[in-house]
Amino acid sequence: MDAGDLVELEVTAAAHGGVFVARHEGRVVFVPDAIPGERIRAVLTDTRKSAFWRADAVEVLDASPDRRAHVWTAADIDVPPADRPGGADFGHIRLDRQREIKRELLAESVHRFGGLDVPVSIAPAGEADDGTRWRTRVSLHVDDAGTVGPVAARSHRVIPVTELPLATDAIARAAQRLHNPHPGRVDLVQPADGRVRVIPRPDATPTHPTRGPRRGRRSGDRPHTPAPREASEVVIERAGGRAFRVDAGGFWQVHRFAADALTDLVGGRLRETGVDPDAANLDLYGGVGLFAATLGDVGGPTTRVVSVESDPRATEHAGENLAEWVGARAETARVDRWIGRLVSDASVLERTRLARGVVVLDPPRSGAGKDVAQAVAALEPAAVVYVACDPVALGRDLATFAAAGYRPDRIDGLDLFPNSHHVEAVAVLRR
Repeated sequence: MDAGDLVELEVTAAAHGGVFVARHEGRVVFVPDAIPGERIRAVLTDTRKSAFWRADAVEVLDASPDRRAHVWTAADIDVPPADRPGGADFGHIRLDRQREIKRELLAESVHRFGGLDVPVSIAPAGEADDGTRWRTRVSLHVDDAGTVGPVAARSHRVIPVTELPLATDAIARAAQRLHNPHPGRVDLVQPADGRVRVIPRPDATPTHPTRGPRRGRRSGDRPHTPAPREASEVVIERAGGRAFRVDAGGFWQVHRFAADALTDLVGGRLRETGVDPDAANLDLYGGVGLFAATLGDVGGPTTRVVSVESDPRATEHAGENLAEWVGARAETARVDRWIGRLVSDASVLERTRLARGVVVLDPPRSGAGKDVAQAVAALEPAAVVYVACDPVALGRDLATFAAAGYRPDRIDGLDLFPNSHHVEAVAVLRR
């Protein structure tokens, strides 16, 4: 069979990345916009590989009881696949079933890639019952014709839309007022003060290295290319009862309740573990200091903590955000290089303090990686708190830590991206 052919498929399972597993005459077919247990009609889009094909769902022949009207009308199955915007790939599934699928995939990834069988849970972050109106940061693309909108799923084609149901009302209104932007991207940011900032990212703007996908990690949730004016504005975000300085165009969690939810979860796990204020505690991939502050809150006013982040602007803000702890400092460095130097150069006294300390890891979507995980384990900390945004990367890193003797007792998931396949997870590793 060839691309463009129609087939009927039985959908059997969910797969990582927002797609589902179906079979056609024994062959695996990956297809989005479906639900396990359904029978669908789909158009084949890629039949080049012998191991699997890809297809797009075009009609539901036997619907799952978990199917609902898509929260984003523009992405519904009645819309031609090429015209469906990306970013809400679970929007056709009931919210409780979305979370169960995420829990299953998280547990499967930890088992398959990490070799671990531990309890896994998924909790909501707190939002509307249908999982809408939570995004406080949205990236829209602008094509050469001036069309503004999200891009089609698995495509670079800009789709004009009249609604942004995952965005806050203020951002959705601001998006409708955009006009004549330059080709490239436009970021809409709504910090804690409620006022939306519009940040143009024209194609001519040079690229600024940041810590990569994690937010690039999650379609537009990570630091962006700096814009000359608006992005340099410093705004105030709030979490755990604290104020955090951050560039308007810098990284902050996208879900309006995410920073509080993560602070509560990580803080609760740190209280279970205990934080020795005199130990050498580390916050790696520290951003503007959210988790370093959480460490400080648990350890008390004399807590020693070093936040390491590759983005110099974020590090500058982290230094200000952590000013109340005299034992806190923020360093600008690539984590892999910084932790490698620490392993090779630490004195006996430093190693003693590191062995009593806690390391918080909040890496990009690609994960910490084998070198960083091995280096952290070589410091022999009392505990490692791993904050992950990709189940597969988490599983791989957990395998590296397990080989060094560090294992989690459970995985706590947070549904910070309802109506999409993305999920956040926190694992506490101990020897």
